[in-house]
Amino acid sequence: MKPVFSHSWDVSPQEASKLQEELRKRIILKKGFSKTERIAGADISFSKKSNRAYAVVIVFSFPELKILEEQRAIGSLKFPYIPGLLTFREGPLLVEAFKKIKIEPDVIIFDGQGIAHPKRLGLATHMGILLDKPTIGCAKSKLIGTYQEPEREKGSYSLLKDDGEIIGAVLRTKEDISPIFVSPGHRIDLKSSIEIVLKCLRGYRLPEPTRQAHLLVNRLRTQDRS
Repeated sequence: MKPVFSHSWDVSPQEASKLQEELRKRIILKKGFSKTERIAGADISFSKKSNRAYAVVIVFSFPELKILEEQRAIGSLKFPYIPGLLTFREGPLLVEAFKKIKIEPDVIIFDGQGIAHPKRLGLATHMGILLDKPTIGCAKSKLIGTYQEPEREKGSYSLLKDDGEIIGAVLRTKEDISPIFVSPGHRIDLKSSIEIVLKCLRGYRLPEPTRQAHLLVNRLRTQDRS
């Protein structure tokens, strides 16, 4: 699976911010797929002792959520940690993992934000543009926006807004458990994003694709002795 669109990752923070403005013009927030037979989860983890990082992509059948393929990439971080520009730090390694994928997913869920980002270009949106794939951001915490706490029941949600603009949903994935923050990434709308995330729940707070990717990438990090 190769990126359809590419750009240089060797940029300064100022250049990265300018590039975000250009990429923002490419965002499509309409459902761009007719079938959902395969879905992927992607996550990245970092060493606490060095600048080493680990990226994982897992492709599942949908809606059964049986693992069809796993790919990983290990490398060094080159871009500094700057809130709002995290894709420039995490993206290169995720792209390397996606390049190894042989079974192309119809939709990809990322452990991160979609358009719920100051420049509407969170990890899921940025990667969606590069891969030209429908993507969903599924974050454990809020980056920006205001919302009312959703009802306690599983499946309840409230809208996440930024200056009146709807940028995502605060979704209760399990009764009496803290909600997650779902936002469309690219080539998908909010309604479809919520529906897919709900169909990916298997009794945990996080949808299975990103939950399994998170578990695998952490195992990879702890087992790496180099």
